[in-house]
Amino acid sequence: MVRGDRAGLRARRVTDVPVLHDRPPLPGRCLSPERRRVAGMEDVRVVLIGGTSHAGKSTVARLVADRLGFDCRSTDGLARHPGRPWRTAGWEVPGHVAEHYASLTVDELITSVLDHYAGLWPRIETLIATHAAGDGPGAGLVLEGSALWPATVAGLRHPRTAAVWLTADDAVLRARMHDASGYDTATEDERRLVDAFLARSVRFQDLLRETLATFGLNALEVGPSRPVPAAADAVLDAVLAPHAPNRPPAGSP
Repeated sequence: MVRGDRAGLRARRVTDVPVLHDRPPLPGRCLSPERRRVAGMEDVRVVLIGGTSHAGKSTVARLVADRLGFDCRSTDGLARHPGRPWRTAGWEVPGHVAEHYASLTVDELITSVLDHYAGLWPRIETLIATHAAGDGPGAGLVLEGSALWPATVAGLRHPRTAAVWLTADDAVLRARMHDASGYDTATEDERRLVDAFLARSVRFQDLLRETLATFGLNALEVGPSRPVPAAADAVLDAVLAPHAPNRPPAGSP
């Protein structure tokens, strides 16, 4: 059995990182530096958005970053694990990626990706620390990616960082992956690769939910009942809430 805190992913202390809780959405709008100051945002310089593949992290993160005037980056840009095993315009699935998903069990796929995230964490933490220490306009960062494992994020010592995880119903993940991969017109071999990727993503989310529950961390459920603008508003609402649980006091270093 694969444990969520394996491969060096065990947390050190959960109270160091403010957690964004599920709250009613705000009207969509850009936030000026003055609005951020009045709301207490001057003490939050990094917003982390985690979740499994196709939960909507990238889309929500871009919108949140745009509204806050922050930079937006993905942990995938630091070092990429074998990615999505289906063809896209101008890109064919590399042989090693197809072999990865065709030859490994779901547990082995989980072990592989968690090992990758454990090795990537020092680079992620350096990026977070650099932006958390920044001052002035444009110094903030919205960082998204599945590599933001909650047990590891909980051990951060940067009080100017806030974190939220997006989750989605398994049926939503399946529909999104089938649509993105052209599953209906794919060959039998291509479908097997998509099925393996989907199975890994669902298992990853199951472990994610268990880990969030273990550490008392909340997630935002996304899907038809909470489209992207509403999800972005819910993240902003949690960031701006002056009395959000585990949020650092204004002026924290």
